[in-house]
Amino acid sequence: MDDKKTKAGDWRSYQRVLLPPVKDLHKLDVYEKHEGYKALREVLTTDKWNPTSVTNEVKKSGLKGRGGAGFPTGLKWSFMPPVDPNIPRFLCCNGDESEPGTFKDRQLMEYNPHLVFEGMLIASYAMSIKTGYLYIRGEFADWITLMEEELEKAYAKGYVGKNIMGSGYSCDIVIHKGAGAYICGEESSLMSSLEGQRAYPRVKPPFPAQKGIWGYPTTINNVETLACAPLIINKGGEWFSKIGAPSHPGPVLYGISGHVNRPGVFEYPTGMLITDLINEVAGGMRGGKKLKALIPGGSSTPILRADMIEGVTMDADSLREAGSMMGTSGMLIMDEDVDIVSWLRRITHFYHHESCGQCTPCREGTGWLENIVTRLDEGQGQLRDLDILLDLCTQMEGRTVCALADAAAWPVRYTIDRFRSEFEAKCSTETVPSGGVLETA
Repeated sequence: MDDKKTKAGDWRSYQRVLLPPVKDLHKLDVYEKHEGYKALREVLTTDKWNPTSVTNEVKKSGLKGRGGAGFPTGLKWSFMPPVDPNIPRFLCCNGDESEPGTFKDRQLMEYNPHLVFEGMLIASYAMSIKTGYLYIRGEFADWITLMEEELEKAYAKGYVGKNIMGSGYSCDIVIHKGAGAYICGEESSLMSSLEGQRAYPRVKPPFPAQKGIWGYPTTINNVETLACAPLIINKGGEWFSKIGAPSHPGPVLYGISGHVNRPGVFEYPTGMLITDLINEVAGGMRGGKKLKALIPGGSSTPILRADMIEGVTMDADSLREAGSMMGTSGMLIMDEDVDIVSWLRRITHFYHHESCGQCTPCREGTGWLENIVTRLDEGQGQLRDLDILLDLCTQMEGRTVCALADAAAWPVRYTIDRFRSEFEAKCSTETVPSGGVLETA
């Protein structure tokens, strides 16, 4: 049997651990009955664990960040400098989920908020941090209220705050309402927003572990990433490492949207065949239509044609070979009736609108991407516009403080590259007069 078909093991018998089928799990008393805060208690009150051993167990698990970049979590934790009692340190849990096609963190915060809190506390202990911030997208008003209510209960029970469980370790969690912009999800912009400043990205280095919030050492992790920490402590890093793809292990939340019969958030191992996720997990294509294209990890990851996904699995290595990225595992499914040019027009509008404007290539480039793609979509573009777009992408990629310019350019570059005939079909056959130029929208 093809190795790629066995990466996720027998996924049909997989038992959920991030989003287990437990009624009212968001409530503290229910969470406690299902091993809630067991991992935190063991870490803080037994001799088995200390900050270094917790970090090493996370390294052993092979956990990679679930926020898009896929950086090894334990390694990131180890970047924090040696403890100095006179220098505060901070943890930021990034819940500013704003990319089109990505909606799995919201599910965790709604159905299993205490797993997120417990993960934050374990991570804070591992890095000798006494304050953690949970930065939640401002539009998630109901989830913010829910998290605040449950956090108060956790404080009342002694799971958060001073002298947690009589261990002598103290840690506060602060929930911060986001500023309502996509750019706030970029880690350095998130820190600027937390400080009360405009959410502009920062030049790196220095990296957050050296100079983060208010200039102090800071680690930023995604909601789903931190939610894995209690599972690793309870069941062991080796257990976690054996789930799914060996090079990108663990359970993962697949957010499947678009033209499928059963869209939603589904927890399964990494390494799932894309075809299994579409045809079995998501119930197949809606209306019996054919698959045309797929975006595997949120709108910024390169688009794949239907003929490019055979045998491809949802893990970093397999998707890289196929020409895309794992990203946030937010899978956008498009059927045969989708107008690819019109779809790209909507994506370019999003990134133009969400550019913070700090860097010229992004501020100006995202506007030109939208203008030219709009012109093409309305049948007023020329064939040369396709090459102009590709050249514009080259001028944007890697030339800005943060990766938003890349996120805006990649959909344009790869969609033109992989669906060029559809763009050419919409181009005007009229020629431009000698010395003339086409006006942009």
